[in-house]
Amino acid sequence: MTDAATLLNLAHGRGVMIATAESCTGGMIAAAITDIAGSSDVFERGFVTYSNAAKREMLGVSDDTLENDGAVSEAVAREMAEGALAWSAAQLAVSVTGIAGPGGSDRKPEGRVCFGLALSGRPTRVETVDFGPLGRAGVRRAAVDHALDLLAEALNPKS
Repeated sequence: MTDAATLLNLAHGRGVMIATAESCTGGMIAAAITDIAGSSDVFERGFVTYSNAAKREMLGVSDDTLENDGAVSEAVAREMAEGALAWSAAQLAVSVTGIAGPGGSDRKPEGRVCFGLALSGRPTRVETVDFGPLGRAGVRRAAVDHALDLLAEALNPKS
């Protein structure tokens, strides 16, 4: 698990600015990063887009994607991450959208979180993680930790 201080050191070393696009975590990824002194050197901005309207207006997520795939989908996570890059001066963005709970459905259970990772000049990566019914706080914490890991992996790819 990557801590925010390690992530910031990696970003600083690569000269990369980071942006976040968050739904179910409500700004917790940005908060984890900005809790570290000196984060302004590498953290460009965060978008908290909890509603579908915010996803459309702030990140350019399309109506068709929201209607056809739903807010909790890899397609929306992709558009959120790409929108965060397009609407910021960052070179790296992570997005998160999911079902923190309580509740969910058979199709989209509690604990399902979709992530997007956009890095300038590279194809956007998306993935879905089923954390399970950890409770709202547990799912959100797990999503933050996973997002920090994704960012760190993008900055320090395995050879």
